[in-house]
Amino acid sequence: MALLDVTNLSISFGGLRAVDAFEIHIEKGQLYGLIGPNGAGKTTVFNLLTGVYRPDEGIIRLDGTDITGKTPIEINRSGIARTFQNIRLFKELSVLDNVKAGLHNHYRYSTLEGIFRLPKFRRMEREMDERAVEILKVFDLDKEAAVTASNLPYGKQRKLEIARAIATQPKLLLLDEPAAGMNPNETGELMETIRFVRSHFDMTILLIEHDMKLVSGICEKLTVLNFGQVLAQGDTSDVLNNPEVITAYLGDE
Repeated sequence: MALLDVTNLSISFGGLRAVDAFEIHIEKGQLYGLIGPNGAGKTTVFNLLTGVYRPDEGIIRLDGTDITGKTPIEINRSGIARTFQNIRLFKELSVLDNVKAGLHNHYRYSTLEGIFRLPKFRRMEREMDERAVEILKVFDLDKEAAVTASNLPYGKQRKLEIARAIATQPKLLLLDEPAAGMNPNETGELMETIRFVRSHFDMTILLIEHDMKLVSGICEKLTVLNFGQVLAQGDTSDVLNNPEVITAYLGDE
């Protein structure tokens, strides 16, 4: 059984079919890519998978459970986390507190316990601090734990956003153009980070990306979207050599 099983997923905006009968099946542990031209519907698919949009048709199953139409919070708690093309950190908070924000799904105390700083609150905060530092160490960010997030270099902000997503303990991690704005050295480091996250956390990853070097270097399978419809699916090398994909996406000279 696929970890993510999506069938006939569709949505329209004002008569425009933004995503039409989209299907994808991702096995546990896969590193899967979703590519296509600008405006093809890739981020719309992510918004459907994470509950930002409610589909007009179709079913989304995560690990056998139907999560279609659930709220973003419910879907996150079910096991899907994401990052964004434009980094969305709590920029005025510390690096540590950004990761702790992702941990609150799993460490809970009442409002009164927080206001009066009762023993459960203090214990939970201590445990969250320890767990957040553990996650930051994985990304080599523990030395910057007290730094304000906005003061991190761009590449480290990307890593922090992934670390915060990992803190929610997802089954499936969605990365929306993680290499956007990165120079070649940063992109190379990002590739190693993504590989490490997959192996260290036993993570299943679906990513949107335009950098074909990154896509061909780490993705095992690809789905290509064009005008909201699946143009091609399969092993990365086969898809990237598909004449229709070359014409529609990579360019036909």
